[in-house]
Amino acid sequence: MRSLLEDSGLEEAVEVDSAGTSAEHLGDEPDPRTHEAAEEYGVTVSGTARQFEIEDFDRFEYILAMDAENRDELSSLAPDEVSEEKIFLIRDFEANARRDQDVPDPYYGGADGFAKTFQILDRACRGLLEHLTIQHDLPS
Repeated sequence: MRSLLEDSGLEEAVEVDSAGTSAEHLGDEPDPRTHEAAEEYGVTVSGTARQFEIEDFDRFEYILAMDAENRDELSSLAPDEVSEEKIFLIRDFEANARRDQDVPDPYYGGADGFAKTFQILDRACRGLLEHLTIQHDLPS
């Protein structure tokens, strides 16, 4: 998403962050297979894993989950209805994806799973960018 925002000149207009619902990989770098898949598309992935915090509901307008399990976990953390309404599955923004479709977890598979996941997320992020541009009157 950061790469798409940079390409569109919107990196200052939209803040992007990533967090997990568990502390399992807290402080870890992205999986090397994630780097490899992203590099094939000219995208650099950086950062370390952090855990989602309740304050994130105040910091962000959109809370995006990769799958229904994580969406449900986030919903259970939401302090109020306004916060809960910020939660979406990322694939809800992917053109031609069916509603409520999960992003497959490539972690226990081979490198090709990471490439497929990258492609899914690229499509979903492009849809999200289009949504943000329209809904928030951002320059396109």
